[in-house]
Amino acid sequence: MSEEHPPSVYGRRLREARETRDISQRNLGIEVGLDEFVASTRINRYERGVHQPALRIQQRLAEALDMPLAYFYAEDDALARLIAAFGRRARRRSTSRARKGGRRGSTPD
Repeated sequence: MSEEHPPSVYGRRLREARETRDISQRNLGIEVGLDEFVASTRINRYERGVHQPALRIQQRLAEALDMPLAYFYAEDDALARLIAAFGRRARRRSTSRARKGGRRGSTPD
C-alpha cells in the first residue's frame, strides 16, 4: 500500500519557484550539487513532501532559485510574495552598493 504525502508548504513553494524560473527538477538538483542520476527524483520528493532537504541543501536551493529561504516557509501566499519582493529589493541594493564600491554611509577618501 502506497502512502500519499501531502505537499508541504516548503514543497509547494519549491515547485512554484522552480517553475517560475523554468528549470527542470533534474537541472535544479544538479545545480545545487546533487548527483545527476538522482537529482530529479530528490527534487521531486522534496516538492511532494516525501522528504525534507537538509538545511544546507535548502540554502543552496534558495540561492539557485534566487529566493530568500523564508519564502519557502510562508504559509500565506501574500506573505510569500512580500518576502520574495523584499529579497529582490535587498539584492538589488546590495548589488548597487557593491558596484559603487562602498557601504551605506561611507564616504570616499
